[in-house]
Amino acid sequence: MSVGLIALLDDVAALARMAATQLDDVAAQATKAGTKAAGVVIDDAAVTPGYVTGFAASREIPIVAKIALGSLRNKLIFLLPGALVLSFFAPWAITPLLMLGGFYLAYEGAEKVYEKLFPHKAHAHEEKVDAAAAASLKVQEDRRVASAIKTDFILSAEIMAITLAGLPEGSSLWMQAIILAVVGIGVTVAVYGVVALIVKADDAGLAMARNGTTNVFGSIVRGLGCGLVVGMPVFLKVLTVVGTAAMVWVGGGILVHGLEHYGIDFLAHGIEAAAEAAAHAVPALAGVVHWLVTAAGSGVVGLIAGALLIPLVGGVLAPAWLWVNAQRA
Repeated sequence: MSVGLIALLDDVAALARMAATQLDDVAAQATKAGTKAAGVVIDDAAVTPGYVTGFAASREIPIVAKIALGSLRNKLIFLLPGALVLSFFAPWAITPLLMLGGFYLAYEGAEKVYEKLFPHKAHAHEEKVDAAAAASLKVQEDRRVASAIKTDFILSAEIMAITLAGLPEGSSLWMQAIILAVVGIGVTVAVYGVVALIVKADDAGLAMARNGTTNVFGSIVRGLGCGLVVGMPVFLKVLTVVGTAAMVWVGGGILVHGLEHYGIDFLAHGIEAAAEAAAHAVPALAGVVHWLVTAAGSGVVGLIAGALLIPLVGGVLAPAWLWVNAQRA
């Protein structure tokens, strides 16, 4: 009896060790895959605070919560099963879809740059679309949330596709599902947790600045509060710039690697050669310099690709969208 019990305990211990190994593998792969989507995550975090602009402070967190729930629904209910289906039945389609998302990110980033340079021209087509929509519907909270969730769907699709493409070949379907779920939930919690902190930082700063404590600690709290109130607008502007740069660099990087996948590798080799040369020139900061040059090279590719898409979207797709809206009306 005791021998059988010992054998059973050994089996349980072996299963526990195997399960722990699998969990470690999942965590490692999820971290590695999620890191590759970091640029899109930065863009997502940079874009979202704009959706609560203009609403009462009491509605900011509820709006962020609604968008976060919509983001989870996008990732877990729609995109995760779709990614698994693609992985099982049409793995060849992952790279084209990634490149399509890369073109979208490059276009969005290039258009933001164009808008800064030529503010009266860049969004002419979008202003027409918005005016047509505003004529029939009042912009309300649910509309803003719906718009945010639609934007999140595209960014989430790119995150999930990048994650899927980053998994090692031969990964089992259940491993892919768990890693996609872990990355999806982790990214959503991180992004919208940060967004919630950002949108409430000015309120927290105002409360701190009004602190009436007369001792040294109170003075420090008031100083920090004033710093938050003054600094948050600047921080949001910096975050917008970072988000735009992330769009262009991630989009360009996806296009470069996608072309390399199809044998068009001169861009990838050129960027890598430039990065290696720059890294050798500054050996003390070789890793940082290599990353910066690689990101810059990908950014140039993304900026060019996005700039080429601006006239296509403004001259062809936007009029088609207006025509569709007119037919619905």
